[in-house]
Amino acid sequence: MRAVKIVVLMAFLSGCGGGSSSSGNSGESTPLEPAVDPVTEGDWYRPKPLVTWQWQLQGTVNTGYAVQIYDIDLFDAEVSLIQSIQATGKKVICYFSGGSYEEWRDDAADFSPADLGHTLDGWEDEHWLDIRSTNVRDVMEKRLDMAVSKGCDGVEPDNMDGYINDPGFAFTAADQLAYNRWMANEAHSRELAIGLKNDLDQVEELVDYFDFAVNEQCFEYDECDRLQPFIDANKAVLSAEYLDGYVNDASRRNQLCTDSVNRQFSTLVLPLDLDDAFRYSCN
Repeated sequence: MRAVKIVVLMAFLSGCGGGSSSSGNSGESTPLEPAVDPVTEGDWYRPKPLVTWQWQLQGTVNTGYAVQIYDIDLFDAEVSLIQSIQATGKKVICYFSGGSYEEWRDDAADFSPADLGHTLDGWEDEHWLDIRSTNVRDVMEKRLDMAVSKGCDGVEPDNMDGYINDPGFAFTAADQLAYNRWMANEAHSRELAIGLKNDLDQVEELVDYFDFAVNEQCFEYDECDRLQPFIDANKAVLSAEYLDGYVNDASRRNQLCTDSVNRQFSTLVLPLDLDDAFRYSCN
């Protein structure tokens, strides 16, 4: 899930042939090798379990929370905002989509029509990307470079689980694993922390490559056990829940928070729009 954006897609998308079929045809691609060692040596931020955080991707960022991490949008955040947050001793994680095309982004024109697949379920203004494309990887490297140039302490690439959805391409779990490991190693080569977003099916294969996890709704869907490898590795799990029951029922929210703290998760109850309309923190 991401913050809601109201946009009009470019007209050519409706006719892009390369990404709209399941044939897997795209632009130039060079297969990635999934069996690569993680980059582990370097001086980047490594958040620990029960770290406190705030996640806001829309609206004017409220910098007043007494937390250790702010997770904000890479493109929307000005350098001055990042520096002002860091000046108070907080770390800044910068969000971008690592697996989908968003028409409103400044670098949208860098993708080719062949890179674009089906729309995301529930997010009709976004298209899955062909993660096998060398051009897609080139764009992502530029996004990581942007994170460095803006001074982000780390990144949160979203939509890193296209293979379990309907991306419009025939890429496999092995392709996704290779891409996610590639992204993590590229981030670490730039001294950036990186979080694994969702992709619960590959947690055990990816925990050594990522510094923390960001998960949506694992309590609602009874999936939190699958994130235990991060806690076992002394790595933070940043959790967000949106269910109305957690928002409106204090007793149910307290039960959620008791479970969260017992698991050593860092759980927030937030609006789906991630616009700081309200916020409940379990720790």
